[in-house]
Amino acid sequence: MSTSTAEGRLLRYVDALQEAFAQEMARDESVFLFGLDVDDHKSIQGSTRGLLQEFGPERVFTTPLSEDAMTGMAIGAAMAGMRPIHVHIRMDFLLLCMNQLVNIAAKAHSMYGGSVKVPLVVRSMVGKSWGQGAQHSQALHSLFMHIPGLKIVAPSNAHDAKGCMIAAIRDDNPVLVMEHRLLYGTEAYVPEAPFEVRPGRARVVGPGDDITVVAISNMVPECLRARDLVAEVGISAEVIDPVWLQPLDIDSLLASARRTRRLLVADNAWLPCGASAEIIAAVLERAGPDAGIMVRRIGFAPVTCPPSPPLEAAFYPNPGTVASAIHAMVRPAAPAWQPDPERTRLSYQSSFCGPF
Repeated sequence: MSTSTAEGRLLRYVDALQEAFAQEMARDESVFLFGLDVDDHKSIQGSTRGLLQEFGPERVFTTPLSEDAMTGMAIGAAMAGMRPIHVHIRMDFLLLCMNQLVNIAAKAHSMYGGSVKVPLVVRSMVGKSWGQGAQHSQALHSLFMHIPGLKIVAPSNAHDAKGCMIAAIRDDNPVLVMEHRLLYGTEAYVPEAPFEVRPGRARVVGPGDDITVVAISNMVPECLRARDLVAEVGISAEVIDPVWLQPLDIDSLLASARRTRRLLVADNAWLPCGASAEIIAAVLERAGPDAGIMVRRIGFAPVTCPPSPPLEAAFYPNPGTVASAIHAMVRPAAPAWQPDPERTRLSYQSSFCGPF
């Protein structure tokens, strides 16, 4: 918070989340926040810091370790007119409440002819890397993108973390917010007053002419670093953050891909049946057979997430693998190219020390 401009103060992602909760809870008494350890001294990486003291234990409280039962409680509270924010400290643990989210939260509004609303926010955190291993590192957003009635958002910066969270809290539908832990310490300019980043609008975060790179969640800062690397060899890459994954702003992605005629999607997940596949299919369907758009996906290696750093390096895409893919698509006849490995380490490897 060392700098202030007309766009706001420089704020960390995790502090932007905390500010969104505090402002919405002060504005609307029906908003409450609960989940495992939201009231402990770590305060979910600081995202719930001070909320218990300000709003009391009836609106900020921990829960038993029972995702299915607690999600059912959240859905019931939402149906009764409250606006719960349910915190899951790992996205992986959403698998324990799939029936509640998929068959009840997502469908109730339609099943009851519009007479029931489920204004529920589900916070889900991706614990990628630093040895989290197979059951604590998964980004499962594509599973939920498949379900009508759920909205999915994956903010990549502090500005959107606040604006998307406020929009999610005010929405009358269930919204799943995917928070990447490696983004928590990143900073952006954030207005102090409440504001919304509403669904259905992608954002160009780095303009370019030679290729369109659609980056999801934590891949946004990594793809921006890749954009800088390929610029040094004369390639101009446009990086787009879809922000909301459901609903998707395909029109903006298509407009860019039509112009560059190349589309690379970088995801924090496996590729089969994933968000990257949906983005590419939707763009090509709308573009038509004569558009001549070259496409490629990049994401997790097709194995279970390993816990060791050397294996992680091969498992996760990084600025170097993204930059090499960009180069191969823009200059297919040229020899394979890779940037200096010392400049391609993931951002957290020089600034992130883990949660404990």
